[in-house]
Amino acid sequence: MKVNDIHPLRPDPDEFIHIQEQLAKQIDVSRPLLRENIRAVAGVDLAYAGEGEPEIGFCHIAVFDAVTMQVVERAEAVGKIDVPYIPGFLTFRELTLIIAAAEKLETVPDLFLFDGNGILHPRRMGIAAHASFFLGKPAVGVAKTYFKIAETEYEVPEREKGSYTDIIVGGETLGRAVRTSAGVKPVFVSPGNGIDLDSSTELVLSLTGTESRLPVPVREADIETRRMRRSWEGEHRLGP
Repeated sequence: MKVNDIHPLRPDPDEFIHIQEQLAKQIDVSRPLLRENIRAVAGVDLAYAGEGEPEIGFCHIAVFDAVTMQVVERAEAVGKIDVPYIPGFLTFRELTLIIAAAEKLETVPDLFLFDGNGILHPRRMGIAAHASFFLGKPAVGVAKTYFKIAETEYEVPEREKGSYTDIIVGGETLGRAVRTSAGVKPVFVSPGNGIDLDSSTELVLSLTGTESRLPVPVREADIETRRMRRSWEGEHRLGP
């Protein structure tokens, strides 16, 4: 898969806000996207290991056939993380590994689902929004926890599957708390780019099975990144 060259992968931290603000001006979350128009959908997740320096990151991309919901391809990347964790700038830690994994794909997904946020972010540039420019495809953020913006709380949706509440910040609807399974904690859905909020919600619901509150592709990527981390930790403990 060809990945776009949008900006340096390791920019000076002083440039982080400027880069986010410039890309945010180009985001388009007005386009509907139907599942019948999606042939392949990818789940993306990262995990970390190691204490202190260096920290090691593990990225897994699981690509599913959107009709059969069977895995058609996987790609992985492992590497040192040399950007410290700063709230609101997670993408700059993870982008290098995401691109390294995506470039290994022979299948070009029509949609990327990220374990993280889209425009539900102080500068509308969560991981799904930011990475979409490099991937050149629609992307949606599906976060397990709520990233509070401007002290804005969310209203808990009803317990039935499919229930949701909008998350409105400064008069703008940035995402939704969505109940993907009855009686379990909601996930936080926000479009990243190239797709609207309604389509994002509908696709996340349609791609979520009974085993988890996460969409199947994201759950698979999550499982695999934890496997990668355990394998690395086992080798690290057994090493000299």
